Amino acid sequence: QVQLVESGGGSVQAGGSLRLSCAISGYRYSNYCMAWFRQAPGKEREGIARIHSDGTTDYADSVKGRFTISEGRFTISNRNAQNTLYLQMNNLKPEDTAVYYCAAAVERSGYCPSEYAYWGPGTQVTVSS
Repeated sequence: QVQLVESGGGSVQAGGSLRLSCAISGYRYSNYCMAWFRQAPGKEREGIARIHSDGTTDYADSVKGRFTISEGRFTISNRNAQNTLYLQMNNLKPEDTAVYYCAAAVERSGYCPSEYAYWGPGTQVTVSS
């Protein structure tokens, strides 16, 4: 069973930084896409950063240059696959206020799907001016 759990959210003033973590377990596919999404009140969910299994990354224009996605070491031991996904957020702005979600999906032929199969419950990030 694949499980994702985010942590690291909180409240920060504009210009500050936060680092989100996502603990991923049970994901055994060697080709994967892992991503961070966010949803602000009254707005649609927005994909902001993703990483492919080969390490390549993509960012939404709204966070490019301020946010960095990375991952820890993917390990499989005792039939338990584990990985950690990170999102380093610098120079935060009030418009970054949202619930942040991590997600995972199988990468096929080098492409990430439009819909991700596995999601965490989310963590709140609030940026005050």
